[in-house]
Amino acid sequence: RRKLTMELPENLRKRLEDFSRNVLFDPTICITIVSFCPPRALVCILPDKRVLSSLNLQMSLYFNMWFFPFWWICEIVMLNLKYSALPDYYKFILVTILIVMTCIEAIRLFLGYAGNLQEKVPELAGFWLLSILLQLPLILFQLFNEAILIQPLERGVHIVLSIFILTQALAGFIALRDLVRHTETAFGQRYWGQS
Repeated sequence: RRKLTMELPENLRKRLEDFSRNVLFDPTICITIVSFCPPRALVCILPDKRVLSSLNLQMSLYFNMWFFPFWWICEIVMLNLKYSALPDYYKFILVTILIVMTCIEAIRLFLGYAGNLQEKVPELAGFWLLSILLQLPLILFQLFNEAILIQPLERGVHIVLSIFILTQALAGFIALRDLVRHTETAFGQRYWGQS
């Protein structure tokens, strides 16, 4: 009986290894060691780096990015249908909210992606603050204010967007907390290690 094993050819395995090293890690950061073995080559060893990005946050941002244009189209159609029945001050408020939410959502999603994937505290903090202080109150206003003549489709898309925002606020807080703790620990190790 022969044992059947699946093994990649050596040249394919090497190419995949090089590709993943260059894509997943920063190739400019490495520890160079001179090898005293017969090939006598410089060897670059990548330091172990713990990935701090939040998968939950990233998935929520990804699906939100694809849902937001649908929400925007539904909001435009519903606003067009009920515009003539609304009082003048609600017309102004709803148009303003739509413009503000569109601008904030684009900035918020960009900051969320940049902060989470690049593990940057300021961007992630900006994303979290925009989510909690601006987007959440605006979407809750549109969801619970019956005077703006909420249509069933509107209620449905507002519920989904508010779930996205709440999920991202929670996941963003956890990711931000972990990132700050890691940065604080790394800074402390560098600062006290050099003394």
